[in-house]
Amino acid sequence: MVDDTRQANVNHGGRASSWLAVTVLLLGFGIAGVALCMGPNWFVFWMGAGACAMGGILVLVFGVFQDVVLDAPRTMHAGTSRNTPG
Repeated sequence: MVDDTRQANVNHGGRASSWLAVTVLLLGFGIAGVALCMGPNWFVFWMGAGACAMGGILVLVFGVFQDVVLDAPRTMHAGTSRNTPG
């Protein structure tokens, strides 16, 4: 039987605030990229660039890089080799 409290602490998903910051960055990047393909439409491009800048500020404010989970190093079993499949 698996301990539920231990299982909850193994989550690699990050916080909701971190996902918000990354979503704002991705939307801004996507908007700016589409704007460049549409002509280019410079007004929409700069709106997307502004969203990217806002996402970057949110990344710094929310401390997204503190969500990183450092696992213990993985060790290979004695009988396996990297060159051997399976």
